[in-house]
Amino acid sequence: MLTDKSIVVTGGTGSLGKVLVRRLLSGEMGLPRRITVFSRDEAKQHHMRLAYQHRRAATDEVIYHNFEQLLQFRIGDVRDLHSVATVLRGADVVFNAAALKQVPSCEYFPFEAVQTNITGAENIVRVIRENHLPVETVVGISTDKACKPVNVMGMTKAIQERLFVCANLDCPDTRFICVRYGNVLASRGSVIPLFHEQIRRGGPVTITTTEMTRFLLSLEQAVDTIFAALSEGERGETYIPRVPSARVVDIAEVLINGRPVKTVVTGIRPGEKTHEILVSEEEAHRTMERGSYYVITPMLPELKSVDELKSPLQKEYSSADDIMSKSDLLELLKKHELLADDRLSYEEDLLA
Repeated sequence: MLTDKSIVVTGGTGSLGKVLVRRLLSGEMGLPRRITVFSRDEAKQHHMRLAYQHRRAATDEVIYHNFEQLLQFRIGDVRDLHSVATVLRGADVVFNAAALKQVPSCEYFPFEAVQTNITGAENIVRVIRENHLPVETVVGISTDKACKPVNVMGMTKAIQERLFVCANLDCPDTRFICVRYGNVLASRGSVIPLFHEQIRRGGPVTITTTEMTRFLLSLEQAVDTIFAALSEGERGETYIPRVPSARVVDIAEVLINGRPVKTVVTGIRPGEKTHEILVSEEEAHRTMERGSYYVITPMLPELKSVDELKSPLQKEYSSADDIMSKSDLLELLKKHELLADDRLSYEEDLLA
């Protein structure tokens, strides 16, 4: 499907971007002609380039043949229209993983979130539209926080989804689709690395509220969702992975694993939900099952490919619906090698 295609991954040095790039290079979707990682952090690009060149360290000469490589790196920012126009020239498929995603950061700097999450998406659409670029597909990477949003990050991501859906009307030769998923296990800024660090320091482990639940999926499952949308998605559709969820207190207990570490309930943070929702009750009537995924069909009547869904979802899809047992949670974390602190005893860990 991607054989001999030119791929652009915005935000390609992030947690998701790096796994996506690795999977693209594996050739499982066909071997692209070129993959361009587009981001504004030269240090992260440098380290990622070294990793793919199997070097521990290098001076700046490693960049000199950048544009002769299958995997290329380009400094730029989705906020800057001219920068986006340059990187999209010649692109066939665009994965938009660039985002401000940490909830507190977006609350304190809301317009920064607007510029990256909304203006960045609009710049991609505008460049394709105004320059009549023959981009085949744009995949927007969204979040469960965009569903019934209560924080700035979710609000800006919700607008991003709508921008990409509507872009199918303005750019009829380009397919715009989205994926939306919940917490990614062990991604930067997520709860599992925080709990590991708190346990490593001897506690306490901080829990905002004992009722809180979260969806759990791995970065590999996130990329699986992106590839499923790319392979099967119709214009304007949003793909949702069907994944298990867990109580945050259970995650803490499994990670503590009997160590003498206390937990402290600190109270829910600003902009935080007790339960996350991936499909709202308002979206349920236009949501269907497709394989291992839920698919939200577009609201705009011009984009509807099915007059009436045969078996629409009957209610919202919430992290409170299907909570894992502690034993199942333990197996999930083991499977994804997230019980890293088990390598050392508690005492050894404190001394490390």
